[in-house]
Amino acid sequence: MKRKSLLLSLIFLFSFLLIWALATKREKIEVKSIALSTSQVSELTKGQLSKPDVLSLVDSGLTFEQITQISDIGVSLADIDAAGGVKAFGFTTGGVAEEATETTGFPSPALVWEESWEQLKDPFYDKGPNDKGIGIQLKYSLMRVALGFILAIIVAVPLGFIIGMFPVANMALMPYIQILKPISPLAWLPVALYIIKDSEQASIFVIFICSIWPMLINTAFGVSSVKRDYLNIGNTLELSKLELAFKIMLPATAPTIFTGMRISIGIAWLVIVAAEMVIGGIGVGYFVWNEWNGLNLASMIFAIFVIGIVGLFLDLLIGLLVKKFNYEEI
Repeated sequence: MKRKSLLLSLIFLFSFLLIWALATKREKIEVKSIALSTSQVSELTKGQLSKPDVLSLVDSGLTFEQITQISDIGVSLADIDAAGGVKAFGFTTGGVAEEATETTGFPSPALVWEESWEQLKDPFYDKGPNDKGIGIQLKYSLMRVALGFILAIIVAVPLGFIIGMFPVANMALMPYIQILKPISPLAWLPVALYIIKDSEQASIFVIFICSIWPMLINTAFGVSSVKRDYLNIGNTLELSKLELAFKIMLPATAPTIFTGMRISIGIAWLVIVAAEMVIGGIGVGYFVWNEWNGLNLASMIFAIFVIGIVGLFLDLLIGLLVKKFNYEEI
């Protein structure tokens, strides 16, 4: 089963890369030099232009009519070169003797790979405020996510226990939670910037506000779903509410809490990219936006892939904790 899944996944990957490569294929167009008849060449050499001069102008892509105009002026090729070339006379070449390359504008997989290698060779370079390596950008983004995420854990888990343990608190607070939860985290960014007046702290607040709701709701649900048999055992042992929460409810609700954390970390990583595009500074979101402004599309796509890979690792990290605390009943 695993081999089949791996094979199917590789087929999807290669298909995607093939379609991408074909869609961004560079087409080479060869434009032949314009041919003149013997009589036309003879007519053009009646003035200051010699036969080699005429042939040279033909090879540069000028038409018979354009060379005729130059011949009527009465200048030689040396005079034309001294004046700055045929373009100085206002002529545009109708063809070129060499190959011209036409591109789609969107980078191919090969170009993205080349840019990725250049970025990964020195990910921590620092050449100024707007030119830092992807490693430095990731460090700042992950620090913001970590701070906001930890603050959300500190608030969401205890509050979730209170809501789950006491029905009165549930009925009093849940309406406000349901009103605040659907609000886009970026909608809080202008409010945070106005109140905090610091873009760094405002971005951390945005991570906090988007991370708190999944953890809070999952914790409250887990606590309220603890089996009555477990609670009866605690009552039999005459445990206090605090002891009941730590010794019985916390282990029983750990899988649910970590599931909420897993959802929150994905949302937090998604939101920090958008927030950094708005506030600027240093961070992987600003890096993407800055590369777009500089029309460095290959570097921008590389950063997008990095965002996805880091998000995958964050999800896997919390997923391991979910499995570790996912108890099975005997």
